[in-house]
Amino acid sequence: MRGVTLSYEAIREWCRKFGQTYANELRRRRPQPGDRWHLDEMCIKINDKDHYLWRAVDHDSHVLDILIQSRRNKKAAKRFFRKLLKGLQYVPRVIITDKLKSYSAAKAEIMPGVEHRQPKGLNNRAENRAPADQSTRACDATLQVSRSCPTVPLRLRIHLIALQTG
Repeated sequence: MRGVTLSYEAIREWCRKFGQTYANELRRRRPQPGDRWHLDEMCIKINDKDHYLWRAVDHDSHVLDILIQSRRNKKAAKRFFRKLLKGLQYVPRVIITDKLKSYSAAKAEIMPGVEHRQPKGLNNRAENRAPADQSTRACDATLQVSRSCPTVPLRLRIHLIALQTG
């Protein structure tokens, strides 16, 4: 553009030389999730079939991960824990859940050293996440699976739409 001619090889060399440093800096600046996780599951209907939306939130209400499964048993909880730990590369200090027994059974196998709290009434931030405005409240109340609902993450919307059509 400005009289400088670059070859693909020069760009490839720059990526090889500076790419890892740049990626490490981006990874370092990313906000780190807290050491106290709140886990919850909720029932949703997809094509008139019950599915469970499992969600993990840290103590700052950042969504760590979500997973949709057709069951709510120990095997499903273990699968969610494995997926969660795989993406975050570390184990939390405390997990807070409701009184579902599947959490205790799965935690005993996957994360035996983690403190598990099941307070009555306090449940967790995963349930108490407040929507931003009136339009998002309607989406949260009905969990509309559409392309226009801002509270449902894009990855989840794509998965749900695929389940509806398939």
